[in-house]
Amino acid sequence: MNIILDLFLTFARIGLFTFGGGYAMISMIENICVERKKWITHDEMMNVTVIAESTPGPIAINCATFTGYKKAGFVGALAATLGMIVPSFLIIYLISMCLDNFLELTVIANAFNGIKVAVGILILDAAITMIKKMQKKKLPGTIMICSCVVMLCINIFAWNFSSISLMLIAAAVSLTIFILNGAPEQKGGAKK
Repeated sequence: MNIILDLFLTFARIGLFTFGGGYAMISMIENICVERKKWITHDEMMNVTVIAESTPGPIAINCATFTGYKKAGFVGALAATLGMIVPSFLIIYLISMCLDNFLELTVIANAFNGIKVAVGILILDAAITMIKKMQKKKLPGTIMICSCVVMLCINIFAWNFSSISLMLIAAAVSLTIFILNGAPEQKGGAKK
């Protein structure tokens, strides 16, 4: 039962003190769950981030659910997910009850402008950390750079192109190259 409470409180703290959505939370989730508590490995974190991006729902909640499930099964997944959701829900609920024009207050508007900068830095930190720990192979690096350039062009020129389509194209390119090159050899020298 101790791990269930630990999962809930850990993800409640992440959900309470991280602004900017799931991408901003990835850095904190990795720091706490991979480096400090060692609940999951870095490779599992990278895999769950990719899977969470392509499945329905917010990326941080999907990461919390995976981590909770890995540590304590269904009950752990439920505790971690609730821990991630409850603080945000309560804050938004209290704000909606107390202040009609919350964002029109100058102090709040200025605070949120500052938070936008911090969120950008948190997202950049998560990206840099994943890039540093990524396997140094040409194909993943090339696909990553091409995807970044295409996404940048999509944003700059306001093209109507889905990021999901871009992920599917990257997956198709990877799969095609994998099939053309054949399966990688195992340590014993045999192919899969």
